[in-house]
Amino acid sequence: MKRSNMLKISLLFVVLTLIFVACSKDKNKNAQTETQGNQQETGKEELAYDPPSLEDLDEDDPMTEMIQYGEKVFNETNTVLAEEVGNELSCQSCHADGGKDKVSSMVGVTTQFPQYRPREDAVFTIQDRINGCMLRSMNGDKIDHKSKEMRAIVSYLSYISEGIETGEDIPWRMQNTMEEIPEPNVANGEALYEEKNCMTCHATDGSGIDPNTGPALWGENSFNDGAGMGRMSKMAGFIQNNMPPGGEDPLTDQEAADLAAFILSKERPEWEGHDDDWPKGDKPTDIITKERKDKIKEGTFDWTEIEAIVPSEE
Repeated sequence: MKRSNMLKISLLFVVLTLIFVACSKDKNKNAQTETQGNQQETGKEELAYDPPSLEDLDEDDPMTEMIQYGEKVFNETNTVLAEEVGNELSCQSCHADGGKDKVSSMVGVTTQFPQYRPREDAVFTIQDRINGCMLRSMNGDKIDHKSKEMRAIVSYLSYISEGIETGEDIPWRMQNTMEEIPEPNVANGEALYEEKNCMTCHATDGSGIDPNTGPALWGENSFNDGAGMGRMSKMAGFIQNNMPPGGEDPLTDQEAADLAAFILSKERPEWEGHDDDWPKGDKPTDIITKERKDKIKEGTFDWTEIEAIVPSEE
């Protein structure tokens, strides 16, 4: 009897062991599969930056002429659209090399629209976004959506965005923002403007020498204070990422902030729609309006009103 019980117990132990081993193998297999899946997900190759060249356009393609004209509109906006542009800037003033320079690239931009815009509390098409720049950065008037120029510039932007899927995460977009801004020193920014030879391209009075190689930084021919560049975080980030040309002798965060403060303290066209922007709230705190500009010039502006400002220790 005892021998029979021992045999039953031994058989039961063997069965339980086999079940345990089988379950462990399944668990390990599932874990391995999950790990491999995660690796595949996190190991996704970053989107390659390879915009098509206009030299590859087919002469027989009816789209070619429109795409080429779109490049002209992009690069020579102030002359091609002289009646609509209210200053002496072009799209290329901010987006170098026809929008193909990676630092402030327009490659892939058409794949990001339609897009909700909290500043206007509206869903924008790419045409709406272009006209947003016309009103603010160009300090001018909207382009007719049905015009040849609007169709051309959309055709051009679509062409340089080929190969990028709609809504795809584009790593090179929206990079010109300084998230933490050292409290600026306007007087030092003025000194840096001369020390860094900024006037060589932008003139001593900030009026610029050419829309594409040295656009106006302030004055009547520059952007108005409702443009994105009228925000400290955007101006400081743009300066640090793009200046000086060629990337030689890069600026520190402090130098970029000082230059941004100096430039934004200068006179420029006023945007009349400030009160209508961000109607649902959460308006950025770094917009340099005329009232703030005047306080900066007087030396009475409290920079800590801007959330991104890191107060100096002095």
